[in-house]
Amino acid sequence: MSVTVSQIELPKNYRPSEDEEFMNERQKEYFRRKLMAWRDEIIRESRSTLSNLQEDMGSLPDLADRASTESDRALELRARDRQRKLISKIESALRRIETDEYGYCEETGEPIALARLEARPVATLSIEAQERHERSERVHRDD
Repeated sequence: MSVTVSQIELPKNYRPSEDEEFMNERQKEYFRRKLMAWRDEIIRESRSTLSNLQEDMGSLPDLADRASTESDRALELRARDRQRKLISKIESALRRIETDEYGYCEETGEPIALARLEARPVATLSIEAQERHERSERVHRDD
């Protein structure tokens, strides 16, 4: 019987370590839980934003108040759009965990450093590959 990722028990305060096999079942479970918690937090915040945006602004007689409120709403909607895109990246990372592709650079196939995954769990490129990608973007932008 194969063990699914969700059946893995993690010790309290577990952190992935360079001393263990890369992307073993415990590490995959750790990152799966981290990604799911992050996604759930974003969804909770989004629901709060939606309820705030749906509240009646009332009739704000002052044009400055109305403009300020509209500006705040536009800023909040842009932030939510960024978070919607982030949820898509989180979902993609969760799928990569299930297919054993998570933690490996899409460009080189090499492992992505655990510290990078800890800081940016949706990372798909190693630091070196990301730097090459950013240099390439700068060169093309300068054209």
